[in-house]
Amino acid sequence: MDSILVFWNQMTANPLLFIAVALTIGVILVNGWTDAPNAIATCVVTRCMSARAAIIMAAVFNFLGVFIMTLVNATVAETITKMVDFGDDPDVAIISLSAALFAIVLWAVLAWVFGIPTSESHALIAGLTGSAIALHGNLGGVNGGEWVKVIYGIVISVLLGFGLGWLVCKLVTVIFYNVNRAKTEPFFKGAQIVGAASMAFMHGAQDGQKFMGVILLCVYMSQGQTLPSDIHIPIWLMAVCSVVMALGTAMGGKKIIKSVGMDMVKLEKYQGFSADIAAALALLFCSVFSLPVSTTHAKTTSIMGVGAVKRVSAINFGVVKEMVLTWVLTFPGCGLVGFLMTKLFMAIFT
Repeated sequence: MDSILVFWNQMTANPLLFIAVALTIGVILVNGWTDAPNAIATCVVTRCMSARAAIIMAAVFNFLGVFIMTLVNATVAETITKMVDFGDDPDVAIISLSAALFAIVLWAVLAWVFGIPTSESHALIAGLTGSAIALHGNLGGVNGGEWVKVIYGIVISVLLGFGLGWLVCKLVTVIFYNVNRAKTEPFFKGAQIVGAASMAFMHGAQDGQKFMGVILLCVYMSQGQTLPSDIHIPIWLMAVCSVVMALGTAMGGKKIIKSVGMDMVKLEKYQGFSADIAAALALLFCSVFSLPVSTTHAKTTSIMGVGAVKRVSAINFGVVKEMVLTWVLTFPGCGLVGFLMTKLFMAIFT
């Protein structure tokens, strides 16, 4: 796996592995459509950066987030790979994993069509879980000890996102209370670019690790091996993940940027900065404690917290309701699709 050439030879020699990796790349691409734009949404809609420049910046800092956080703490990737068990038969395991990945792509594309920033993190978890249940016929293939971290992550990221969004924005308004608004514009323009870069960094640290963990899982399962306790992620895989995410954002990110950055709360530059910093801090906290969380959860709730500083009515609760409904439906919905796709794939390919 250290060499991309060795990896390519492994894929071409094993059609099932090739399909599984291709589907994982598809999930990463869709993540670029639907999740990655959250990192740069506020920066674009407050006109601190053009969409093209922001996408390039996001690609760079996604890579840095993956690279640096993996060196410091790769346990988010380990949590994902240990969450489910696809059994000992390598062919059956790869077919089941491919079915789960197909379900995730299908679910995410449907959400993208409606411009709703669904969470590929939770779709990934739900799809893998539904597939493992279909394969085993019960919950025996689900590791409850790892799965419960997802619940912790949801609660903590939502509370931290909203609370830190409110707190950071409140501090900014107090500190700059007597400063002429026009004079603060250049400062907050630069500060928001830093905030967006921080969000992109943490998006790579969280989501990049998850998807690269799945690719490693594909490779080891295709060889009938279990993942080692100490996961090593090669640099070329980090680069591929970052480039594919950036490509996805360039292809379809504008819908999500509009939904997150414009429809939920009308943001000024200081508010966008507050939301970015708050969400990045929430994601950093969860990453340090090995909690696989959604960047969508952290960013959208931080924007809500920022909006609540001025007045609660500043939040467009119609958009919030759509997002919450999507989050609530993702686990049973994508899990069911993963279950059904696994049954279908097993009937066709075994």
